[in-house]
Amino acid sequence: MTKFSPGEPVAVRDDYPPGHIRTPVYLRGKHGVVLRCFGEFANAEVEAYGRKGPKRHVYKVRFVARDLWNDYKGAPNDAVEADLYEHWLEKLP
Repeated sequence: MTKFSPGEPVAVRDDYPPGHIRTPVYLRGKHGVVLRCFGEFANAEVEAYGRKGPKRHVYKVRFVARDLWNDYKGAPNDAVEADLYEHWLEKLP
């Protein structure tokens, strides 16, 4: 069972733990919309150190470019899509 559904708004966890992190810094703390869930995959943040952990759902999330960069001068409908592990996403009220 997935935690998020397509069309659901989410926030990326605003966290900066040390180590091998798969979530881009420029997305942390930003809001986006879930496009789809790809299923469960090994967590690369754990496997990078040769450890095994539980599999995690991975989601494609869309972010409006102007919401990511204050000085963005591109078209209003420009967007960034990123594949993010579920533990980096939070529900929005």
